[in-house]
Amino acid sequence: MSSNSHVLKLRDCFCDEVLMHNKTFEVRRNLRGFQKGDIITFQCVDEDGRALPHVINNMRFQILYVLSGWGIEPDYVVFSFKAVQ
Repeated sequence: MSSNSHVLKLRDCFCDEVLMHNKTFEVRRNLRGFQKGDIITFQCVDEDGRALPHVINNMRFQILYVLSGWGIEPDYVVFSFKAVQ
């Protein structure tokens, strides 16, 4: 299975929650065709979408599971992820 890489903006209010393992999922519109095994890099941004310095910007995460349907809005997915080296 080949994996794709995605750079996703993440609001600054969620970045520390991801680092503390409290937030291990994302809800996203599935314009990118997210799949299990894909690699994600988050870009910390403020409420206006401007990039902010944050340790999460240098980390990589792998998608573990992708859920669609089952009460999820059409064209959206929920995926779980974990940090990888």
